[in-house]
Order: sequence, then structure tokens, then C-alpha cells
Amino acid sequence: MRIGVIGAGQLGGTLARWCAESGHDVAVTSRHPERLRTEMDGDTLRIMSIPQAAAFGDVVIFSPNWSSAHEAVDLTRGVIADKVVIDATNPDVPDDISGLETLMDWAPEAHWAKAFNTVPTDVLSRRRGHDPLLTEYVCTDDRDAREATSLIIRDLGFAPVYAGGAHAALLTETGGPLQMREVDVKDATDVLAEALAVLH
Repeated sequence: MRIGVIGAGQLGGTLARWCAESGHDVAVTSRHPERLRTEMDGDTLRIMSIPQAAAFGDVVIFSPNWSSAHEAVDLTRGVIADKVVIDATNPDVPDDISGLETLMDWAPEAHWAKAFNTVPTDVLSRRRGHDPLLTEYVCTDDRDAREATSLIIRDLGFAPVYAGGAHAALLTETGGPLQMREVDVKDATDVLAEALAVLH
């Protein structure tokens, strides 16, 4: 699969490398792609501009800082139409609508899903591929986005668990009950049920 990664910070850069290790063809970008060429020298990653990386990917992992998210969406305008875009961001402050819903408002032509945003990269690195598998909650209203996101989660050594539609992303984002929760897959359903009770 061709994967474009927008945002090459700690999380985005790590996910890009892991996707490449898993056999995917990966393009990565940031606001300063020229810096990436030095930082990622020797990696098997293509360095592209934001619009190019978005166009390259069959699936796009969206991982800029939240403060840069609107600008990044604007730079992909039209390019991500009908593509699965995995949102790994967290809004700076909690709100009544999820960050995922906000992104869907900004770019309704994409097929959005939420994942990879609940725990820090060091936790993902420590738990990757180890039993019991670490849960990666997926929030989306699109079947194709759910399937593609779940496939990538499995490829990277985690266990996808569906948490609900776009509004349920509030559970996983800043201030949500699943934020910073390291959940084993065997406990995922019980933990999700507790979180849903908080949301309702």
C-alpha cells in the first residue's frame, strides 16, 4: 500500500518508519520537507511536499501539530478526495465536538478515521508487537476508513478496536477518558464501555 504521512514529528516520523518496515511504500512530509532530507537520511522513505505526499498515498496518515492542522488540510485541498485519512492529532483543548469532526468539516470529501492518538510514541514503541497486544481505538463513520485503518494498525503490531463514529473520537482525544490509557486488547471492550458511560 502507498501511504502518505503528513507531519514528521515524533509520532508521524515513527509511524512512517514502521509503515515502511511493514512493507508499505511511504512518503513523508512536514512544513519544512527540506529539513527532513537531512533528518531521515538513510531511511527508505520518500520526502515530498504536503500536497505531493497526500497525492502519493492510497491512505494518508494525518499527524501535524493541531495548530498546523487547518493549514495542512488547506494544502491538501482536492488531493485527499475519496481517500482514507487517518487522523492522529489531538486538539489543544477539549471541545463539544471532536477534532475528527472538525477535520471532517474542513475536508468532507475525505474518508476520515481516528487512531494512534491516545498514548505517546514511547508507549507505542515499548508495546509494539508484544503480547498482550496494545489496543488502538478506531473512530470513524466510514466502512472503508475503518477497514484500511484496522489493516495498518495490525501491520504495525497493535490490535484495532472500533470505538464508534466520529463523535466518539471525543473519548480518545484531549480530556477524554481513553486519552493516555494503555489498554491491553483483552480489556478493550470493558474499558470502552466505561468510557462510553462517561460520554453519555
